[in-house]
Amino acid sequence: MGPISEPLMLDGQWPAGVQSFCSVRQGGVSKGPYEGLNLGNHVGDDPAAVSANRAAYREHIGAKPVFMNQVHGWRLIELTHHTPDGIAADVCLTQLPGLACTIMVADCLPVLLAEPSGQWVAAAHAGWRGLAGEMGLGVIEVAVNAMRERMNADVSQIQVWLGPCIGPQAFEVGHEVRQAFCAVDAQASLCFEPGPSKGKWWADLPALARMRLQALGVTHISGNDGTAAWCTVAQRDLFFSHRRDRISGRFAASIWRQGVV
Repeated sequence: MGPISEPLMLDGQWPAGVQSFCSVRQGGVSKGPYEGLNLGNHVGDDPAAVSANRAAYREHIGAKPVFMNQVHGWRLIELTHHTPDGIAADVCLTQLPGLACTIMVADCLPVLLAEPSGQWVAAAHAGWRGLAGEMGLGVIEVAVNAMRERMNADVSQIQVWLGPCIGPQAFEVGHEVRQAFCAVDAQASLCFEPGPSKGKWWADLPALARMRLQALGVTHISGNDGTAAWCTVAQRDLFFSHRRDRISGRFAASIWRQGVV
């Protein structure tokens, strides 16, 4: 197995004792369209290869990742030592050291969060459906509200990092996607540009996430700025992309408190 490559710079200034990692596709043992460090066991790859890749990922980060069955919803789970891989949820958090909140993606936006004392960490899987949610309640609101309930500090002090995702020059969507956001916040229209054909739009997923975070009072947001360097479709050598390849592996972003599981 080749070495796991170093990730994009995780430029979030995490509280003491909090660590994070975002994989790229280099390394791993998967072949064909999944070539590299595919961590998804639901995409048609050889199960033995995925198991080997996940073992290598766990060894590399020095923490136990919990790989959820992400369903483009906004259900939250609190991870414990007994939480199994494959549990259906799109948001997770924990205060247990050595247990990594982990999001698998291949175009959707991974969102990592830490509260200022470093006692709680969380992660969210933000595809457009999960980000839009219902009546303005989606994965961002669920994650931030869960932290608010557990921390003794102002929400503005929560640290957030936005990972790689499909970029605004590649994410073509229909009118229903734009309407899902603009019906809740008219300012969301700023995150959409007219597409190449009637009724189509280019959507800026990281900008929509930033807007949702800022509306909640979160100000410490780093990572994906919507440029091509962060785009999963554009960066073929670095990232898996379902939109680009249709048959694709998954990379992951994790956040955890240091310590032994």
